[in-house]
Amino acid sequence: MNPTARRKGLFLVITGAIFWGVSGTVAKKLFEQTAIDVNGLVTVRLLIAGILLLTIQFWVKDRSQIVGVWRNRWTALRLIVFGWVGMLSVQYTYLASIQHGNAAVATLLQYLAPVMIILYLMLRKQMVFTRKDLLTVILALAGCFFLLTNGSISELSVPVPAVVWGVLSGAALAFYTLYAVPLLKQYDSLVIVGWAMIIGGLGLSVIHPPWHTDFTGLTIDAYLYLAFVVIFGTMVAFWFYIESLQSLSPKETSLLGSLEPLAAVITTVFWLKEPFGFFQWLGTACIIGLILLLAWVKKPSSD
Repeated sequence: MNPTARRKGLFLVITGAIFWGVSGTVAKKLFEQTAIDVNGLVTVRLLIAGILLLTIQFWVKDRSQIVGVWRNRWTALRLIVFGWVGMLSVQYTYLASIQHGNAAVATLLQYLAPVMIILYLMLRKQMVFTRKDLLTVILALAGCFFLLTNGSISELSVPVPAVVWGVLSGAALAFYTLYAVPLLKQYDSLVIVGWAMIIGGLGLSVIHPPWHTDFTGLTIDAYLYLAFVVIFGTMVAFWFYIESLQSLSPKETSLLGSLEPLAAVITTVFWLKEPFGFFQWLGTACIIGLILLLAWVKKPSSD
């Protein structure tokens, strides 16, 4: 492979993962400094990012897919379910966990999704449970215990709602990952994810119209935070991640994607000044180890 193309791929996936992690912390800052809530942020984030992704598809790739995905009844129905149950659930539960707790905990709990996928595939008898799978489950459980209790079983170190939303976020991500596979075999990722974001945003707009959120009184800093979450933390991060697959193997891309929770932890501690105890750092190490292990043990055929 061309070394220049490989360096480009490394830059894209590293930058995209960092943007995803940092955007969670920026969202927390936005919640603390403004009256914007989860409903308003998710609605605006999904609608704007979805339009931007379809715009990229229109100018860069096969524009006929943007309309073509709706011509098959089965595909259209599956896309609607994916937008509501997959995309909207992932975005909402993740940001709700951030609002009630912090970005580091929300991001790390979301990475329980691989364990949930393993358990689902086992129940469907689509895979055999191995010792490596057992190790991933142990790392996930140990990581969550240390992260949420800071070594003490008497009380959680983060609010209970943050834990509940975080676990639901992991379940939503597992569904999102599994349910999208048939769609991604037929259409470009930008088309599927772009439409899913718009569908999810429109669905939430029925309950919370975007014009009900007051953006007029925001400070310049708040507008910058909002722009970062929508553009860099959603549209650019996803675009960079999928573009990196053009020059890196899926194993390498997913491995470097583990920088997301690391970025969330570092920015939460050093920017938001939220304390992290020794056992929480140990829990962080366990879950990052889980992500690295899952990346390394992929089948050779997926490289």
